[in-house]
Amino acid sequence: MNNITPSNPLILLTGATGYVGGRLLKALEKERCRVRCLARRPDFLKPKVAASTEVVRGDVLDRPSLDAAMRGVGVAYYMVHSMGSAGSFEEEDRRAARHFGEAARAAGVKRIIYLGGLGDSKSKLSPHLRSRQEVGEILRQSGVPVIEFRASVIIGSGSLSFELSRALVERLPGMVTPKWVSVPAQPIANEDVIAYLTAAMHLPLTGNRVLEIGGADVVSYAGIMREYARQRGLRVLMIPVPVLTPYLSSLWLGLVTPVYARVGRKLIDSIKHPTIVRDDTALRTFDIRPMGIEEAIRRALVNEDKEFAETRWSDALSSSGRVRTWGGVRFGTRLVDSRTAQVNQPPAVAFKPIQRIGGETGWYGCDGLWRLRGFLDMLVGGVGMRRGRRDPQTLRVGDTLDFWRVEAFEPDKRLRLQAEMKLPGRAWLEFEVTGDETASTIRQTAIFDPVGLFGQIYWYALYPLHRMVFSRMLKGIVAASMREEVKQCSTVGSV
Repeated sequence: MNNITPSNPLILLTGATGYVGGRLLKALEKERCRVRCLARRPDFLKPKVAASTEVVRGDVLDRPSLDAAMRGVGVAYYMVHSMGSAGSFEEEDRRAARHFGEAARAAGVKRIIYLGGLGDSKSKLSPHLRSRQEVGEILRQSGVPVIEFRASVIIGSGSLSFELSRALVERLPGMVTPKWVSVPAQPIANEDVIAYLTAAMHLPLTGNRVLEIGGADVVSYAGIMREYARQRGLRVLMIPVPVLTPYLSSLWLGLVTPVYARVGRKLIDSIKHPTIVRDDTALRTFDIRPMGIEEAIRRALVNEDKEFAETRWSDALSSSGRVRTWGGVRFGTRLVDSRTAQVNQPPAVAFKPIQRIGGETGWYGCDGLWRLRGFLDMLVGGVGMRRGRRDPQTLRVGDTLDFWRVEAFEPDKRLRLQAEMKLPGRAWLEFEVTGDETASTIRQTAIFDPVGLFGQIYWYALYPLHRMVFSRMLKGIVAASMREEVKQCSTVGSV
C-alpha cells in the first residue's frame, strides 16, 4: 500500500485562486493541514490564506518552479485546467500535467489527487472533457499514484454552472432552449466535491484510482433551471428548438450572460454529452452520501448570502467614491451602489451618526422620500416606517430600524441592515468605517438582489432616485460626524 506515513503531511495545492481550489483550501485549513499553495501571483493570494499556509510563486508550465514547490510534499492536489486559454488549451493542459507529474515523482510525492470531468471515454467527447480525462492519464504515467475524481456539473454559490443557470432564469422569463439543456447530468454540490477531495488524502492506496462522483439526482440543465426558479419563486417558460448549434448557443449565452463569452463554445460542447455516474465505486469507498439537486441549490443560495455578507466592498470597488458604471456594479445577479467619504476624525467619532441612524434621528438626507417609501410600503401590506428603533443610541443584531433590521453590527466599524419592506428582491444597506486617530473613511454600500426581470426593472427605473438619496445620506452622515467633533470640543472646553 502507498499510504501517507506522516500524520500531517505537507500538501501542495494548485488552483487555490480558482473556484473549487479556493474552497478546498479553506477546508484543508479548517482541518489544520500543512498547506503550501502554488500561485503565479502570490501577492494576490496571500491576504486570503491562513497564517499557517505557505504561498510560493510558481507555474505548472514552468518546471523549475514546480521542482522548488514540491520539496518535502507528501500529497499534491492538481486543480488546474486551461479552458479559458486563448490558445490551444489542450496542448497547455498536456504540458502542465506532464511537468507536474515529473516534478512530483522527482520529489518523492506519495500521491496526486486530481479533479477531472465525467463523460463516457468510449464516445466522441468534447475537446474540453477529452482534455480533462487525458490530463488524468498523463499524471498516471508519471509513476506517482493518482486518485482521479471525475465529476459532473458542480453546483455551489459562484460555480460556473450555477451562475449560468441563475443568470438565464433571472433575466429571461421565457427562452428558446437548444437540445443541450435536456441532456442528462448528475450535478453534485460543491460541498460534496470538497468532502471527496479531502477524504482522498487518507484513502489506502495500492495504485491508481479513477472514481466517478455525482449527486443523488439525474437531471438536465433544464431541470436545474426549473428547480432554481422554483426556489426563487419565479416562473420560467422554456421552448425547445432543434436549430441552435453549439456556435449559435455560445453566441446566445454571450449575449444573455456576457461573463461566459470567453468559454461559451467550449462549455456548450461539453454540456452536449451526458455526464452520469456509471460506476458507484466512490459511494462504496467513501462514507459520503451526496445531496440531491434541491438541497444543492438551497445550500448554494444560503452559502451565497454568507459569502456575500462577508465581502468587504473596499476590496472589490473603486475607493473614489463613485460607482464605475451607470446603474451600479454587478456581482453575480446582485447590483451594488458603493461610495466613500473621508472625515478628519477617528473611526469611533465617525461611526456615531451611523449608530444612531433611523427612528427619530432619520436617514440624514431626503427624509421626506424615506417617509413616502414607508407609506407606500404600508399600503401594500409592508411594515412601513412605524417600527422606529428600540433605543436611540445603541444597537444590537436583530434590532429593527424602521423597515430595516440589523443583520451585522461591529461597534465603531460596521453596520449592515437587511430590508424588510416589500420589494421584488432582497436589499441590504451597509456602512463600514476604517481609519486611524486622525482620519477615517466611511464606505456606504447599497446592495440589491433582484428576483426576475421585474426586479431588475425596479432597480434601474429607480436608480437615479436611489443614487441621489444615497449620496445625500452619506453627505449627511459626514456633516453629523463633524458636529460630533464640535460637540466633543465644546464639552472639553467647558471642563
